[in-house]
Amino acid sequence: MISKKKIIIDTDCGSDDAMAIAMALNDPHYEVVLITTVSGNVAMEQATLNTLTTIEYAGTYEPPVYKGTAKMLLKELVFAHETHGLDGMGDIGLRPQRLKAAGENGVEKMLETLRNSEDGEIDIIALGPLTNLALAIRLDYKAMMKAGRIVIMGSAGLGAGNVSPVAEFNIWQDAEAAKIVTESGLNEIVYVGWDACLGDCMLNPQEIEEIRNSGELGKFAIDCNKNLLELNRERFGDSYLDMADPSAVAAALYPECIEHCEKYYCEVDVSPGPSYGAVLVDVNHFSEKEPNVYICSKLKAKEYKDYIYRMLRVR
Repeated sequence: MISKKKIIIDTDCGSDDAMAIAMALNDPHYEVVLITTVSGNVAMEQATLNTLTTIEYAGTYEPPVYKGTAKMLLKELVFAHETHGLDGMGDIGLRPQRLKAAGENGVEKMLETLRNSEDGEIDIIALGPLTNLALAIRLDYKAMMKAGRIVIMGSAGLGAGNVSPVAEFNIWQDAEAAKIVTESGLNEIVYVGWDACLGDCMLNPQEIEEIRNSGELGKFAIDCNKNLLELNRERFGDSYLDMADPSAVAAALYPECIEHCEKYYCEVDVSPGPSYGAVLVDVNHFSEKEPNVYICSKLKAKEYKDYIYRMLRVR
């Protein structure tokens, strides 16, 4: 019998979240005990439907899905429809056929599950804005301290932003929440930056077709990213996929694929203006403050892509 590490996933499920969740559900070394949803790429209600659809396509087991926060702490939502489609899944008509969300609140259920766990027994992977996690920290810090690693798809890493020159979308969508999480002092916080999924780690046209032609799961994982493919033809000149959330799941569940991950003192800029949502990474230790967050800024492309292939049952 394999002893499986337990995972909570928090998601604003759009198309790259869908691929990431499917990967996690297919990793035999982990058990996703529950999934909570939050607004971000799309509204929380739509993110919940997308999560349920993804679980059905993953074709393994079916963890309960709980609705979390519909609004950000202070900022008005700005959805990523240009990247993921109006429904977050490429507008190709994907809907859950059987599954429905559980009735309890996602933040409360996350806290209840952590309270009833052993210290470090459950890790958290956050794939969207950090509103649910920030609220959980404020509601029951002691319970959140029982979590093991908290791996977050967030920040620009050591590179440039994707929603402003310095900010990455998940952090920018609710920078106040990200500030609470970053300054929380929780045991092990890992930001997987947007830069980790770029360069050689982007799926190229040949790899995309190989995944798409591998079976129902592979076809689902690529087809729901239709809008991102179209956007990237303009950005990168061809059909590439920069898979931010899959890179975070890979870093969390298959750390052998990590090439560069260091701990720095970090803070989140919540001041109004062009740097709102930036995660300031003190690479050169100017502040002389104790490092508080790991920044994963680079993955090993071969190992990372091999992991994607295995988890999507391509080979």
